[in-house]
Amino acid sequence: MTIPTTELTLASQHEYEQAVLELSQAARAYHGEGDSPLDDATYDQRLRAVAAWEAAHPDRVSEDSPTQLVGAGPASAGDVAHTTRLLSLGNVFSPGDLLAWGDSVDRRLGRPAAGGWATEVKLDGNAVAARYHGGRLTQIIQRGSGSHGEDISHVIGTIVGLPSRLLKPVTVEVRGEVLFSRDQFEHANEVRLAHGAEAFANARNGASGTLRARNRSYRLPLTFYAYSAVDLPGASFLPRGASHTEVLEVIAAAGVQTIADTPTGVRVVATLAEAQQRIEEIAAQRASLPFEIDGVVVKANDASEQEAAGNGSRTPHWAIAFKLPAVERMTVLKGVTWEVGRTGIIAPTAELEPVEVDGSTVSRATLHNPADIRRRDLHLGDTVTVHKAGDVIPKIEAAVAALRPADAKLVPLPEQCPNCGGAIDKRQERWRCAKGTACRLPALIEYAAERDKLDIDGMGKKYVAALVADGAVADLGDLFSLSVEQLTAASGSAKRGVKLAQQIEQAKALPLNRILCALGILGTGRSMSRRIAVHFGSMENIRGADAAALRQVEGIGAEKAPVIVEQMAELAPVIEKLIAAGVNMSEPSEPQETSGAAAVQRPLEAMTVVVTGKMTGPLDGWGRGDMNALIEKAGGRAGSSVTARTAYLVAAPAAGGKLSTKAVKAQELGVKVLTPEEFAELVSVYLG
Repeated sequence: MTIPTTELTLASQHEYEQAVLELSQAARAYHGEGDSPLDDATYDQRLRAVAAWEAAHPDRVSEDSPTQLVGAGPASAGDVAHTTRLLSLGNVFSPGDLLAWGDSVDRRLGRPAAGGWATEVKLDGNAVAARYHGGRLTQIIQRGSGSHGEDISHVIGTIVGLPSRLLKPVTVEVRGEVLFSRDQFEHANEVRLAHGAEAFANARNGASGTLRARNRSYRLPLTFYAYSAVDLPGASFLPRGASHTEVLEVIAAAGVQTIADTPTGVRVVATLAEAQQRIEEIAAQRASLPFEIDGVVVKANDASEQEAAGNGSRTPHWAIAFKLPAVERMTVLKGVTWEVGRTGIIAPTAELEPVEVDGSTVSRATLHNPADIRRRDLHLGDTVTVHKAGDVIPKIEAAVAALRPADAKLVPLPEQCPNCGGAIDKRQERWRCAKGTACRLPALIEYAAERDKLDIDGMGKKYVAALVADGAVADLGDLFSLSVEQLTAASGSAKRGVKLAQQIEQAKALPLNRILCALGILGTGRSMSRRIAVHFGSMENIRGADAAALRQVEGIGAEKAPVIVEQMAELAPVIEKLIAAGVNMSEPSEPQETSGAAAVQRPLEAMTVVVTGKMTGPLDGWGRGDMNALIEKAGGRAGSSVTARTAYLVAAPAAGGKLSTKAVKAQELGVKVLTPEEFAELVSVYLG
């Protein structure tokens, strides 16, 4: 794995000095309010360029160069001396770089390292030292210059994983990273916006600013993971000669959360080739972790080898960070387009200056709704932080207010429906055309006719448009009362009209979940419609459910439940038409496998299954929606990307034996790959 970022070359002393200045200003802003004008990928690119120039011109290295400072400086040093120097880590960006670093460790030891390599996530947070005396947390110090740091003890009691009192009355200093988890970051920005403050551009910068803030009218919880510990003067709590993993075990037993408590844990491997494999495994899990990471740390596990390899002025020689591709970049918000979905929701999309994020070029990103645009004070021309991880659609986190141009203008909000020019319903944060589904009726009918819903083959855009234009179809209910003559007129063929009529008649017998999905209810899709139908069993029960009852369905929260209730009420006339036309309004009970009198657990119970490629055998012609529904029937959950938590990957053998990206990832992670035929046999009882 390498970092897919175009390298920068500095051609002159002037360019070098400008790059040093730019890096220093970015670091100063980050260690101040936490609002750096450079994203991590751009910062790393500049830093590599500076280091390369200095290697070629060692007699002209600036004293202010970030390569000469711990943490690349300039952090607020403060006046608290560290017990021992609190260093930062050097970086590598490719497997070759990692092996070259390993060779340097061997040279320092005078022999190959034999104590194993500990591998763990590199948290994208802020390094601190926390001092306990007699089991009580008395002081927290930022890394600062490495020799001295700023006292931030005012945050004691606000950091999860760093308790105010230990389980044992010991004296020790623990060192680790303070960060916002993903949930804490979302909460932090909600609180900030509610207090009239600007949203944080990203979690790392937000955590940095929060640690130093002293006069806010609100407190924001953070999270801590320890990655090391040292004895304080006069104390000897840590076992002499303890390895890295043994130190973590000792401080965890005292009550401190450690890096071993993360979902990826700490794994000791024998070789750097195995460490590289572990890096790939962690990278595959990155999007599903509860916090941001920007790499994987590889370090000598044996204490004697750490001591023998020694430390440099800024970094330890026995540990390195393998940097992963950036999932956050900064770019310019050029415009916002507004599109109306099939349910009438008016959705904004950000138009961006193209930027490479997580290996792909991003030029469009998600914006939530008009209210959120205003809360985040977004302006056209703003430099914004764009976040993308794994298969997740890119989204805008926040604007970097310090970089706002003088001529920037607030993002304009629509005054009328962008599709039909009619009025807008602004009662909820997600604006909607006042006509609702009628605004985009053709799109809704096309959606309903798809294979995984009503399965009316041939009901394409042209025929739907003709039926709507003639007034034959004003809503989904009208579809089931169309005559052969009307369908013939719309399609221009008597034979085609008869076939469409037959398929519409067959659709009447489909299970409730397919009918429910075809209605296009806000906040539901194929999987959610199935869960609702299975939970309530009949349309009558769904229509009678209030928000509290709907929240009993997995995946329906406090925000979505009342919207579904309101939608069901609005759709009452359509549902009555469906009932009158003889459309099925019940969900068949799930098949039960039995052994004697006892029910057997469903074959995919609590498992995550990922499907890729074209299905074959008994599943030939099955689409993504069909497969997801089958997985849920059998007790599982459909996933979109392969991670260490995936139970099965369902994939047909590729032509020529070439494996898909997901199949390769499954092999790396030890995930079992099933052919469509094998999967069909596993869930055969659910294939009706």
